[in-house]
Amino acid sequence: MVGVADAGRGRPRPIRVLLVDDSLVARTVLARLLEGRPEFEIAGAAPTADQAIRFLSSHDIDIVVLDVEMPGKDGLTALPEILEASHGARVLIVSSAAEAGASATVRALTLGAADTLLKPTAGNFAGEFSHKFIDALLRIGHANHQVQRPDRKAADAAPRPAPVPIVALRPTRSGRVACLAIGASTGGLHALSAFLRGLSRDFRAPILITQHLPPPFMPYFAAQLRDIAGRPTAVAAEGTPLVAGEMLVAPGEGHIRLVRSGARVLVTIDPAPAPSRCMPSVDPMFAAVAELFGAEGVGVVLTGMGRDGTIGAEAMVAAGAEILAQDSASSVVWGMPGSVAQAGLASLVMPPEELARHVCHRSAGGAWK
Repeated sequence: MVGVADAGRGRPRPIRVLLVDDSLVARTVLARLLEGRPEFEIAGAAPTADQAIRFLSSHDIDIVVLDVEMPGKDGLTALPEILEASHGARVLIVSSAAEAGASATVRALTLGAADTLLKPTAGNFAGEFSHKFIDALLRIGHANHQVQRPDRKAADAAPRPAPVPIVALRPTRSGRVACLAIGASTGGLHALSAFLRGLSRDFRAPILITQHLPPPFMPYFAAQLRDIAGRPTAVAAEGTPLVAGEMLVAPGEGHIRLVRSGARVLVTIDPAPAPSRCMPSVDPMFAAVAELFGAEGVGVVLTGMGRDGTIGAEAMVAAGAEILAQDSASSVVWGMPGSVAQAGLASLVMPPEELARHVCHRSAGGAWK
């Protein structure tokens, strides 16, 4: 973990956690799960979203543990304000509304939450939930420290974080875009929102999206993206055709591949394990776009852990396609885009909305037919 070291000892400082829940019982139990663990520091607790926002204005926090259903301003309504007030903290939703596939869960992730957990009933916080809770905090806490702003009190004494590696960029490309393929994982829903909102309505090429989510989430995820982008959106199925101006999302149980059938391009779903071990995986989708569209394909790699997308990006670049990667500062985790960028495969490394502007500029060179 890369973080602000404890003064004089060279150890990463604890992950600072703010607990936000209107239930005193829930706040107390969650606090007890973290007590005695050196990896964490309970920086505060708040019963309302407004109190949490005020607390964040004067405290450095790594993770906000946030309930959804609260009196007054609910957690989802407050989430954008919490993210803005925290200046870089990650938000973990712990709520009874955070069931797999629930619309509230997908909305929370789209608004910028790093992860969600289903809050158990009273008396069931130990055992499996405890392990999931700790694992989630360690995962997103460590990711946060990769781009952590300096601690206010320790900034002078602590060593400066390592600079983001300088990467070699490939030349940008111009000309018609026949297919746009986007891959994302942790934090990807928020990044996708920013990218799709920056994409002009004049952009008419079909869009393929692979986001690392379990199968129950996919219909809600597709519906959320449809509302954000204002484009017809569906979960891809065997034989689904690519259509101008429409988006297809990889299902949770298979990767997107493509085949030609006369003048049409059809989706085929591949359930075989991918090298990245992700399901669905970005690599097969990128490889398919490289094979069928060559230099007229564009691949975008957004925030996420691991290296999924790098193998497929190599195939796209070899076919003459262009690869774009999200930058470190705007990523929740600069794993996937960082891997692509550091491999020298990206033509641009920028925030999602700027990548979208480049795609729009390219697409002006020719309409998709």
